[in-house]
Amino acid sequence: MDSIDYLQSRLDGWTQDLDRMTSQTKQSLYAIGSGGATGLGLGNSIEKQLWLPESTNDFIFSVVCEELGFVGAVIVIVLFVLFLVQGFWIAFHAENRFCTLVGIGIMAQIAWQVFCNIAVVTNTLPNTGISLPFFSSGGTSLILLLAEMGVMVNIGRNGERARLEREEAHAERERQRTAKTIVLDTARRAQTES
Repeated sequence: MDSIDYLQSRLDGWTQDLDRMTSQTKQSLYAIGSGGATGLGLGNSIEKQLWLPESTNDFIFSVVCEELGFVGAVIVIVLFVLFLVQGFWIAFHAENRFCTLVGIGIMAQIAWQVFCNIAVVTNTLPNTGISLPFFSSGGTSLILLLAEMGVMVNIGRNGERARLEREEAHAERERQRTAKTIVLDTARRAQTES
């Protein structure tokens, strides 16, 4: 098979023309559209039963849209955004630059994965096979994501410990400065009295 023909057929499947669109993408868009505003209810998806291939992995977001509707899809996206903001906050408050860069890398990888999956499901990008973090049924992906979350928890814990140590050191410096000020004031008073 010629690689150019294969590439062209893959890109032809990623069009706005329903006649040339791949079956998987078409069924995904049908699932998103049939969800409406509030969805069909949890477990009531029709597309995942027979029509939508890889409904538990690559196209799980279209099932979420069908079962929970537009409102549920927006809630899921908002939860991902809040999760990413919290992760970046933890990364920026890490104890050193290395931990900050590791945290930013982990959260950027998750953000990219979320963006790619939702973009594929909504036909914004061609089908890539990237799973939705924490939703898709993939053992290896979930294990790696949980390991990354363990690293983020450790970064957050060490960042908090470092912050408390800095505050304690600052308080100790203030106590020493106050003690020196008191000694200096006592010496001045003694000098003026004599």
